[in-house]
Amino acid sequence: MYVMAAVAAAGVAALAAVYATGTAPDPAGTAALEAGGSPPLGDAGAPLTMIEWGDYQCTFCYRFHQNTLDSLMEYVDSGELRIIFQDFPLNGHDSVLAAQAARCAADQGLFWEYHDTLYQNWGGERTGWIRPPVLYGFALNVGLDMRMYGDCVGEGRHLGNIRESYRLFQEAGIDATPSFVIHDGERSVKIVGNQPAETFVRTIEQMLR
Repeated sequence: MYVMAAVAAAGVAALAAVYATGTAPDPAGTAALEAGGSPPLGDAGAPLTMIEWGDYQCTFCYRFHQNTLDSLMEYVDSGELRIIFQDFPLNGHDSVLAAQAARCAADQGLFWEYHDTLYQNWGGERTGWIRPPVLYGFALNVGLDMRMYGDCVGEGRHLGNIRESYRLFQEAGIDATPSFVIHDGERSVKIVGNQPAETFVRTIEQMLR
């Protein structure tokens, strides 16, 4: 389940500290920073966590997921890195709809399958490719229970949290997608934009030493 705005606000405070000092927040702050995000991809006990703030219409988010993420999966597969996705729908209503659909998939344990399907079928920024029938088709393709999915979307179950966390993270200084924080509980590194894979690999290798 996704958390409510009070916990998201604590995460914003933790993010502001990361941006100001370059150190990771204390355990409570780290938990708040990650709360409201996706189910983690990777081992729960991984020494490193990478949090991504992304938008499903964002060109550079798409390029990161198509060109860079594969270079990081060896660290996920080895148990050294876990990844958490935070919605930051800066491209408007259609991005909010996609984020809601992915969260409804998360309710059924299929967040990453739906998330990946969105990026695999990316159709540009503000081009109209994100429409309810298209999102419904993606839900079918990943094997969601369509009654549960329809109820979740029809009720707008996650819309309030998506919009509120977007507002709060804006206040904390997130202003571009994709944006990343990689931390090990003591140190943190922020990376903004679709940087070369070497930037992420170098940061991870340095933090693993």
